[in-house]
Amino acid sequence: MSKRAVILAGGKGTRLRPYTIVLPKPLMPIGEFPILEVIVKQLVANGFDHITLAVNHQAEIIKAFFMDGQKWGIRIDYSLEDQPLGTMGPLKQISDLPETFLVMNGDILTNLDYSDFYEKHTQSGKIFTISSHVREQLVDYGVLDTENGNLLGLREKPRMNYEVSMGVYMMSRVALDFIPADTAYGFDQLMLNLVAAQESVAVRRFAGYWLDIGRPDDYMTAIDIFEKDSTVFLT
Repeated sequence: MSKRAVILAGGKGTRLRPYTIVLPKPLMPIGEFPILEVIVKQLVANGFDHITLAVNHQAEIIKAFFMDGQKWGIRIDYSLEDQPLGTMGPLKQISDLPETFLVMNGDILTNLDYSDFYEKHTQSGKIFTISSHVREQLVDYGVLDTENGNLLGLREKPRMNYEVSMGVYMMSRVALDFIPADTAYGFDQLMLNLVAAQESVAVRRFAGYWLDIGRPDDYMTAIDIFEKDSTVFLT
């Protein structure tokens, strides 16, 4: 069965400046590979045969690097945004998407089993599936517990857990009906609209490794982890 993926690679990477002044964020190196090449290699290993890169900022550099995908044994084509369309808006421009397809950000380092994620969504009959991860956040302040202006307790620099979206999704084509054309439209807007329409959205929690390299600290952490053992991500 043919497997299609759309990788969102059009962001400006403003949080990673000055690194991204010269290179687009998806081409930032992790070890000897750009992060986007790591993703492409992973998708190939998981049986995907067609990737569409949704590009905007510094699109020509990304196109020059990946070309038609022949180097990796996969078909790669491009969808160019003439204006910023957010995270979900670019999908409306791609006319040949199949009934089910993977959508993901182009700056993620993870060892998620993309093939299993694809199959579980296909079997579920859901309109949309989110891959989630529990992330621990250290609060660098003393957190006050209060009621009616009175102190009830104090938690000094607590650690809190949040279940967050990994930026990896499976979509059924019918979900595109909720996305307006030629309009900036984000993941948050789509989720709120699907919930309002009483559409069932699945959330599959992933306990493996995941890091979004969009922040300098996370980017440096990703480099260290990848260089210590790249086989966790590439076999």
